[in-house]
Amino acid sequence: MSSRAIIPVKLSLTEGDFYTLWAPNWKEHGAEWQAFLGDDAGLFLFTSPAKMLAFLNSGKKHDLRSHPKWSAFESLPADMIVPEKKDVYDIVGAPALLAGRPSYENVSALGRIFHIARSLGEVTAADDAVLFFASHSMLGNVHRGADHYAGEHGMGEWSAVGRTVLDKWQKVVESLDAQVRVIDVDDKETAEAQSLIDAARIAAAEARAKAELAAKEAEEQADPYDSSVWGAAGIDPVKITIQGKSLYTLRTYVEGRPVFLGRYGEIFTFPTPRQLARWLVENDEHDLANLATWEQVMTQANAGELELIVHPDNEYSYQGLAADIEKGPEAVDTAQMSRGYELFADAADWAADDSLNSYLLANPRMQDFLSYMLGSTESAGYVPSAPFTDHANAWKDLEEMLVKRFSRF
Repeated sequence: MSSRAIIPVKLSLTEGDFYTLWAPNWKEHGAEWQAFLGDDAGLFLFTSPAKMLAFLNSGKKHDLRSHPKWSAFESLPADMIVPEKKDVYDIVGAPALLAGRPSYENVSALGRIFHIARSLGEVTAADDAVLFFASHSMLGNVHRGADHYAGEHGMGEWSAVGRTVLDKWQKVVESLDAQVRVIDVDDKETAEAQSLIDAARIAAAEARAKAELAAKEAEEQADPYDSSVWGAAGIDPVKITIQGKSLYTLRTYVEGRPVFLGRYGEIFTFPTPRQLARWLVENDEHDLANLATWEQVMTQANAGELELIVHPDNEYSYQGLAADIEKGPEAVDTAQMSRGYELFADAADWAADDSLNSYLLANPRMQDFLSYMLGSTESAGYVPSAPFTDHANAWKDLEEMLVKRFSRF
C-alpha cells in the first residue's frame, strides 16, 4: 500500500462513486489504529474531491484531526486531495475481477479492494463485511500477488475465491452501503475549492516543466546517471551476478552505513528490473521507505515512469572467482574480488549480524588470504601457497552466505 499516512480514496459502492480520506494502520502509544474521515456518528463521504476539500477548509470537526500526521497532510497542495489511480477502489465491481484469470492486474486490484473493504468494515462496524473476511482465511492469500496463483493448484484456489465472493459479496457491499453518509457542501464553497485544486495542478505542472528543463540542461553537462531519479535520490539500483543468475535490488548509504531494499536482514531481490519496479508500487514495508528521498522514487514509480538504471559502479559479478582462486593468486582479478567482498561486508553490516566476521575468525587462513589479495596492511609477511582448494571453498561459503540473504534466487 501507499507509504502516505493519510490517503484520499475513491470508493465505488451501490449508490455511486464517493470520496473520503483513509488513514491505514498506524501506531500510537503502543496501540494500532486505523480510521476514515468521519466522526462518532460514522463515515463522511463526498461526491467530488472539491466538496471534500471545501468541507476540510470549513474547519468543521472530524476524527482525523487527532491523527499524528494530520498537520502534515493539511500543508500539502490542494490537488493532493484528488485520489491517485491506485487509490481508486471499485468495491461493487470486485466480482468482475474474479471472472478473469489471476493476472497481475486482477490480483493486485482485488487485493487492494479486499484491504480497504476489510478496513471499512472494521472501522464502521459493518458486521457482514467483518464476518466475511474473518470467516474465509483463503482471502488473505490474495495480497501475496499473482505469483501465488501460478502454481499447480493456483487456478483452483482462484476459482474458490471467486465462488466465495459470488456467493457473499452482495452482503458485504450492502453492509458497507448502510454506512454511506454523504456530506453536502455549499456550491460556492465547492467552486472555491475546485479553483484551489486547479491552481495547484497548474503550479505542479509548471514546477514539473521547470524541473524537466533543468534536468535536460544538466543531462547535457553531466553523467546521465547523475540526472536520473536514482542520482537525485541517492539510492542506487544494484545488479548482482552470482551462481549463474543475475538479480536486482536497491541500496543506499546513510551516514556511511549501507541500507538495502529489504527488511530484518533479508535483501529483496528480483530477476528483472521491471519486476522490481512493479513491486515498489504496491509495497512499502522495507527499510528504504523511511528515507527522506524515497518519495522521489515513488513519484516516478506511481506514474509508471520508473526506469531501473544500474551504474557500472553498482554491478557485482562473482562469476569465475572461485575457480580463479583455486588456480592461484595470479589468476584472480583483484578488482572483481574486492568488489565482491565489498558486497559481503555491506550486506552483513546492514543486517547487523556478525556472521562474516565470525566466519573469518573461524577460518584464519582465508582471512589472511583475503588480506593479502586485497592489499591490507594486516597481511604483512604472509604469502599464500598452494593448494588453494580450501580458499576457493571458503569463498563459495561466503557467496552462499550472501545468497541466503536474498528473498528470491
